[in-house]
Amino acid sequence: MSQKIELTFVVGADQAGTRLDALLAEVSGQSRTTVSSWVKDGEVQLLDAKGRGVKAKASSKLLEGMTVQAAGTPPRDLTQIEAEQIDGFSIVYQDDDIVVVDKPTGVAAHPSMGWHGPTVVGALKHAGVDIATSGAAERQGIVHRLDVGTSGLMVVTKNERAYSVMKNAFKDRTVTKVYHTLVQGLPDPLKGTIDAPIGRHPGSEWKFAVNEDGKTAITHYEVLEAFGPASLVEVHLETGRTHQIRVHFSALRHPCTGDLTYGADPTLSAHLGLTRQWLHAHRLGFTHPTSGEQVEFESSYTPDLQYALDTLRDGNF
Repeated sequence: MSQKIELTFVVGADQAGTRLDALLAEVSGQSRTTVSSWVKDGEVQLLDAKGRGVKAKASSKLLEGMTVQAAGTPPRDLTQIEAEQIDGFSIVYQDDDIVVVDKPTGVAAHPSMGWHGPTVVGALKHAGVDIATSGAAERQGIVHRLDVGTSGLMVVTKNERAYSVMKNAFKDRTVTKVYHTLVQGLPDPLKGTIDAPIGRHPGSEWKFAVNEDGKTAITHYEVLEAFGPASLVEVHLETGRTHQIRVHFSALRHPCTGDLTYGADPTLSAHLGLTRQWLHAHRLGFTHPTSGEQVEFESSYTPDLQYALDTLRDGNF
């Protein structure tokens, strides 16, 4: 457990007008994300020049003479990767340059501040896979990610050259990323493209939404099967924004079944036995970073997704 940081300081003339999170991060030596969490958790008090309490927000603009009092805990050391054996995790392919894995639900790509569960990085360490790339220690070899609640294929690089080549491949959109998702209702048209920018949700720290100020996001889709209350859809991602498929189909009023965060019907989700979004990284194809050959991998649905699909196919709804 990290030792708590306690500090008190008065805002000087040259610091006036600075945001609370920015100045607190500078003084404490912690990240703005960390000190913002302190503010949110009530671990930061703000007093005006007369000693009266002022509501503290991360975005508060500080005035000369204000007093900032903080008592927060720094984040855990993310660089200490623990080896983890994870049920349902498997290595689909590996050579000297890459390792392709099939990630189960409930597993993050790598350690992060808000996540204390299992990770792909930890599972690979348990499997004895040696990875040596640049960048943050906790993200060794990670060139793309899947949401914790999304299962399926990921490629992780094992050396610096492969890391650089694959990072550029994802950036240049030359990687084939095919997902299958079960969405509510029946999208109209049955085949189409969703081109809508995605950014932070204005009302939630953890959600995203379609908004004008967001980043370009393009999703191509085609309905494979229709069941009435839901449809099985194949999705080709042109871009790779966080929660892209979930946000885009939610914006169309056809949220992924089981995805309560983005508006899925809880009754239908429960009937299908879903405790997470029905979303699976089904196929992954790319040019091998060393051989230059085109390689492609495919992943079967996990048991919970297959059960939901079988329930619909059997007409049990």
